[in-house]
Amino acid sequence: MSVSTCPSEPGASSADRPDGLDALDRAIVVATQAGLPLVPDPWTAVGKPLGLDGDAVRERLARMQDAGIIRRVAAVPNHYRLGYVANGMTVWDVDDAQVDRLGREVARVPGVSHCYRRPRHLPAWPYNLFVMLHGRTRDEVERQAEQLRQRLGDACRDHRILYSSRILKKTGLRLAGRSDRQDPPR
Repeated sequence: MSVSTCPSEPGASSADRPDGLDALDRAIVVATQAGLPLVPDPWTAVGKPLGLDGDAVRERLARMQDAGIIRRVAAVPNHYRLGYVANGMTVWDVDDAQVDRLGREVARVPGVSHCYRRPRHLPAWPYNLFVMLHGRTRDEVERQAEQLRQRLGDACRDHRILYSSRILKKTGLRLAGRSDRQDPPR
């Protein structure tokens, strides 16, 4: 589960807390911060110890998402364990007048896991569209990038593929500075 919020003071009502979390919302976040349980109905499994049914958990998460407290709930696959060992962040120099439209189009391409616009940092960094591609080999990623290049057409002036050199630990929200925080062993 990937969530984004800020910590707040214990004991405050949701109206008093800067993050908008009440005690039950906080308990749901804490119960899911290490990931959702891999069971047929994870929402019920999360809610049961909290005295909630699965629908109530989903409704609260949706409300937190609508309020901007949680950014998203999503699966975070380990591409390496799935055999996708050639992971390439492709960076593109795309005409600013067309980058939003083309970015939406590229984001729908199968195999694209992330697609977003970023500011250029001229003169050293002319790239404004970032697209993550995954393949079993670098040749596969390069074929995918060439397909994107064709889709972008004349709006694309240049691109590069930046391959992952190490695996970074991916985690969701961790509520810091709290009694419910689980510190890693030293």
